[in-house]
Amino acid sequence: MEGFEKLGEYAFVVCIVIAIFAGIAAGFADFGSGWIALVLVILGVVIGFTTISEKEVTPFLMAAIALTVASSGGWFLVINEVVAKLGTVINSILFNIVSFVAPAATILATKMVYELARKK
Repeated sequence: MEGFEKLGEYAFVVCIVIAIFAGIAAGFADFGSGWIALVLVILGVVIGFTTISEKEVTPFLMAAIALTVASSGGWFLVINEVVAKLGTVINSILFNIVSFVAPAATILATKMVYELARKK
């Protein structure tokens, strides 16, 4: 089982790196990110099945909710008025991070609901 946990850890690091570079690229160029989003979703599924332990589920889900809310409003676009494209870059990076956190959160939330229903 340790091999799967290492795979999940590597997937997490790769996701962060991809999210940052794709966010920067999206901020400064007309960059289509459909394939990158697909890769992030697939890696998020790997993370959801392998990396998060049972005691880490609740904090992970709380963080996933916070990230999803933060990425949903385009809150950082105001920064573009002061520093050109910076708000766009931050929003893009945040959206990419949510692209891999959301599938992992969905898997973990489904597991949690199943465990809660199974206990009764």
